[in-house]
Amino acid sequence: MTARLLPWSLLAGLIAAAGLPIYIHAPKVYVDEYGLSLGALGAVLAALRLVDVVQDPALGWLAEVTRRRRAGMVAGAVLLLALAMVGLFAVTPPVAPLLWFALMLVVLFSAFSFLTIAFYSEGVGKAARLGPGGHLRLAGWREAGALAGVSLAAVAPVVLGSFALFAWGFAGLALVAWFAMRREWAGLAEPPRPDLRAVLRDPMIRRLLLLALVNAAPVAVTSTLFLFFVESRLDAAGWEGPLLLLFFLAAAASAPGWSRAARTRGAKPVLLAGMALAVASFVFAFTLGPGEIVGFALICAASGAALGADMVLLPAIFARHLARTGSGEATAFGLWSFASKLALALAAASVLPLLQLAGFTPGSTGPEGALLLLSVLYALVPCALKVFAILLLLATPIPES
Repeated sequence: MTARLLPWSLLAGLIAAAGLPIYIHAPKVYVDEYGLSLGALGAVLAALRLVDVVQDPALGWLAEVTRRRRAGMVAGAVLLLALAMVGLFAVTPPVAPLLWFALMLVVLFSAFSFLTIAFYSEGVGKAARLGPGGHLRLAGWREAGALAGVSLAAVAPVVLGSFALFAWGFAGLALVAWFAMRREWAGLAEPPRPDLRAVLRDPMIRRLLLLALVNAAPVAVTSTLFLFFVESRLDAAGWEGPLLLLFFLAAAASAPGWSRAARTRGAKPVLLAGMALAVASFVFAFTLGPGEIVGFALICAASGAALGADMVLLPAIFARHLARTGSGEATAFGLWSFASKLALALAAASVLPLLQLAGFTPGSTGPEGALLLLSVLYALVPCALKVFAILLLLATPIPES
């Protein structure tokens, strides 16, 4: 079993490394190296995510109709992903830095979206072939790999001392991951006819998509502000890498446990427990001040473990429903990808300009009003959003078979 699922962990790690870490690293790199403003970067990130209003559902349609050629389509997407990463971090912008930032992210996120949709939709059939509990078992391996990839991408630039080296290392990993997964794309004799309206007519799909959007919002906010919080509120410049690593390693270590618990106790109650852990641990971040690194490290470990539940169980619940109803997997996961990235767009479009209006300057430890707003946005707003997600999940019937 292990040998059959390791390629899924590896590709999940590659895809994840091109997701959340880019939202953490890229804005700060372009602020520090090219002097771009937080407001401008926030506007660009928001505009790019608005493209997903059309793009992600369209990519879901594309992944559905090209399923017979999925191996080749995936290879092309992996190549574009690697080239965009190199362009973003290892190439001096040949045009205005803000324009280059936008162009590279368009390519990177388009490839990222297609790979995510194709990968997760292919997993629906793979999980069915694993037998009872296959969706939760595959999700455990897949999300553990994804979280390991996020962990490496979060700290690799710090460890390597260079974002350019990180980008080239990512390109090498892309080749390895593609090779490992080359035999896993089953394909179909005839591709299905994707029907977005038919997918959206399913009330459970609509409810789960809303839950995915709301539940992704807290992580979207905290990932956007993490580096600024550590550097300015905790006055702990240089600790960003270790703290990020702790957070994502805690998530990765917890993923198999959440999967096992869900198979025995049910996905919904276990997911609720993970979400409650997120609120109980993260609310204390609001009380932290300069130098309180140990307290924040404990919060990172606990909230990271809670993230593991979100990443394992929500996609597994969604995939299990698709397998049960026969809905178009790629079309549905196109909408799922859109919901997740819309949360990141809304976070970037709101919190960064708010901080700029409050007078916050990256790398500074003042003014106090701006730092207080940073704490509110980083700690209290995500907790409120997570409570809303908990209430939504409580109101959602989740079959356990």
